[in-house]
Amino acid sequence: MRIMLNHRILSRFHDRLKASTRGEHDWLEAFDLAPARLSEAIGDIDVYVGSRLSPEDARRARRLRLVHVVGAGYDGIPLDALHPSVTVATTHHHGRSIAEHVLMSVLMLSRDVLGADRALRAGRWRNVAVDPGLPFGTTLRGRRVGIVGFGETGTEVARLCQAVGLRVRAVRRDPSAPFPADLRPDWIGGDDRLPELLADSDVVVVTVPLSPATRGLIGPAELRAMGPEALLVNVARGPVVQEEALHEALRSGTIAGAALDVWWSGPPDAPSRLPFHDLPNVLMTPHHSGHTADTFAARATEIAGNIDRLERGEALTHVVRAGAPSPDH
Repeated sequence: MRIMLNHRILSRFHDRLKASTRGEHDWLEAFDLAPARLSEAIGDIDVYVGSRLSPEDARRARRLRLVHVVGAGYDGIPLDALHPSVTVATTHHHGRSIAEHVLMSVLMLSRDVLGADRALRAGRWRNVAVDPGLPFGTTLRGRRVGIVGFGETGTEVARLCQAVGLRVRAVRRDPSAPFPADLRPDWIGGDDRLPELLADSDVVVVTVPLSPATRGLIGPAELRAMGPEALLVNVARGPVVQEEALHEALRSGTIAGAALDVWWSGPPDAPSRLPFHDLPNVLMTPHHSGHTADTFAARATEIAGNIDRLERGEALTHVVRAGAPSPDH
């Protein structure tokens, strides 16, 4: 098969991809191709591996059998533009990496690590021994974390939070769906219990995928419900949280702080059109919470396995759209 790899990060695991597939395939690395060259080449591709595909290129992909997304979110793939026979699959393996980032972020915000770092770099010792007016930091044991979404990332966040003594509660689309037996949440509710979750949590962690139903899910009313001592951590997608509402809530003290690893725009543009970088109560990271070698090595192995399964006519893992049989495509 002819396989196009159009993903800058996964290209660093190209040797693992090749070594993990059993067949002899023709690989084309496309992340540095000019758009016109990519559009020309995609018409002869059997498998496309990447996270974004333009509608025009999707329609040009006459031979395409599989689009394999590098990650869990497939909002960058125009499903309607693909031929009905094309299968779309995703891959995960990022939960533990993101969960560790979440826990690190909550600790940094709870102990005001950013403020202490800035002060000491400026030559000023900033602790309660030298500044009696400085508030004490807080430990995590017994505090309540509310998780919005309880898939791979949400359950891994819960697992690490439990390990340090945080109490866990969550909302998800199907509250009756099973979850790992080692997790002991206070409660899991449906989407309708989001207001209760927000009001009942010291820390809110957003992990839901971006969809029409979740776009703008956290707005002014939701941020007010959290309260002035609460922290927000967003590792989902930027637009799940309303940009202007969050900036105002952080600026005015409606909530205590936020850790943002996802944004409303991407490189080379600024992450936001609003000056989040001027706010002292924001931890800003460049959408890298899942960028560990463990994540992408496992993704490369699973994608290679799915390519083998496609060639053998076997069922694929993590299929989000099964291709309809089409003898003439």
